[in-house]
Amino acid sequence: MKHWLRGVLVSIAMVCAMPVSALQITDDRGVTVRFARAPQRIVSLLPSLTETVCELGQCARVVGVDRYSNYPASVKTLPQLGGGLDPNIEAVVALRPDMVLMAASSRAAERFESLGLKVVALEPKSREDAQRVLEALGRLLEVPDAQRIWRAIDAAVSAAAQSLPASAKNMRVYFEVSSAPHGAGASSFIGQTLTRMGVRNIIPASMGPFPKLNPEFVVRANPDLIMVGERSDTGMEQRPGWANIRAIREQRVCVFSADQSDVLVRPGPRMAEGARLMAQCLAEKSR
Repeated sequence: MKHWLRGVLVSIAMVCAMPVSALQITDDRGVTVRFARAPQRIVSLLPSLTETVCELGQCARVVGVDRYSNYPASVKTLPQLGGGLDPNIEAVVALRPDMVLMAASSRAAERFESLGLKVVALEPKSREDAQRVLEALGRLLEVPDAQRIWRAIDAAVSAAAQSLPASAKNMRVYFEVSSAPHGAGASSFIGQTLTRMGVRNIIPASMGPFPKLNPEFVVRANPDLIMVGERSDTGMEQRPGWANIRAIREQRVCVFSADQSDVLVRPGPRMAEGARLMAQCLAEKSR
């Protein structure tokens, strides 16, 4: 009996000493999700997450996406499953995914989990978030060089910043994310890129990453330069008081196309391309 008990205790000790499986991830809800093996069938319901999986070289594992995921081009041929906040639950389940990637702000996570699906909710808002998500998904998908990918992205952002003429430094910039208006604050990945460019964001970090603004706030801040997507540019000068803003008065407004806006507002692997777009705008408007 003693020998048997000793054997049991040794077995228990060995199990306890075993390393925790690397195939787990703690998402932005604080939920730790474990996998028996690397996910092979992925549904991605957030464009930045779709782009991140593909940048890791794992696009072939993606079996369905949200209606806004449009890059790289190959994902356009996949089943579209509604929006990230209002996904088509039945269509997602029918694809039999072994992982659903989605925004932490979506309320659909509990519904998916109640149907037996594994949900990983991630919603990067800062540069650090984007790096964390890229490296965490790299580990989960067993991609060995995720850190190298991030270093290349970060180096390209630095190169874009270093390309700017001295005349662009210290410009006061307003980056409008949507016409509500929501702006990109200094703590957002967009704001952090602007800081690396050496310009000043009119929205302080204390207001959060993407605050909804009183339009009067922008009038009082009187930015030297405005960056905005074509989706919300129309009629900007007709907003009360905005015609007197220095940027509008001196025609220092960069209007980005829909495709360019997609690059700029997604905290993923195309952040370097977004930095180049910002640098080009700053260089042109500081002449």
